[in-house]
Amino acid sequence: MSKRPSVLAIIPARGGSRGIPRKNVRLLCGKPLIAYTIETALSSKLIDRVVVSTEDEEIAGISKEYGAEVIKRPEELARDDSPTIDVVMHVLNWFEEKNEYFDIVALLEPTSPLRKENDLDSAVRLFIQNIDEADSLISLGEIHLENPHIVKTVEGGVVKPLIGTTRRFYQRQQLPKAYFPYGVVYMSKAETLKKYRTFYQERTIPYLIERWQNYEIDDVCDLICVEAILTDRLQSHKEV
Repeated sequence: MSKRPSVLAIIPARGGSRGIPRKNVRLLCGKPLIAYTIETALSSKLIDRVVVSTEDEEIAGISKEYGAEVIKRPEELARDDSPTIDVVMHVLNWFEEKNEYFDIVALLEPTSPLRKENDLDSAVRLFIQNIDEADSLISLGEIHLENPHIVKTVEGGVVKPLIGTTRRFYQRQQLPKAYFPYGVVYMSKAETLKKYRTFYQERTIPYLIERWQNYEIDDVCDLICVEAILTDRLQSHKEV
């Protein structure tokens, strides 16, 4: 590509949630949860548009207050079982009906607010540098205690390894590295995303995040941990 690819950031945020009611507008260190993702996206030098997809009026109002564009999501795309990729396609179609097109689509989950200031630009740069060999990018965090080689299952009342192996591991440091896809950033070429309808494509590269970022807010325990991390980082910035 001769010029810098255009990048659209989509933040999906529906009003309903099971684990924590109204979690996208839940105050976290005095600020709505969704605001963290909006502010980080808007501070990016390489993201051209920041859009929140929601069916919820309160979320829409808060999103506009923090500077994001809002695209109203149909109710059928705001159910518990609504696939996120359908939400992304709805946003892309909305723009294309207005003859607006983007080269790269970034999906930013508001439930993963622990982003470094340069994370999004670093991810975009990494993707663009590999644009000829890669079609998508996923943020991955290395998992430790939950490594699948030591995770167990229960079959017939008996504890068994989740992954069958003849090799024994006596120390965590011996375990093969394993990663979990956290919602810091998912990224794809728009054309391949429309073709495969997933961010997990044959040529997907990783963007590795730090240990303290390995959280997605799904329940109260996650919320408590994330708030503690944010409080600590805010305090550290004040002391600098």
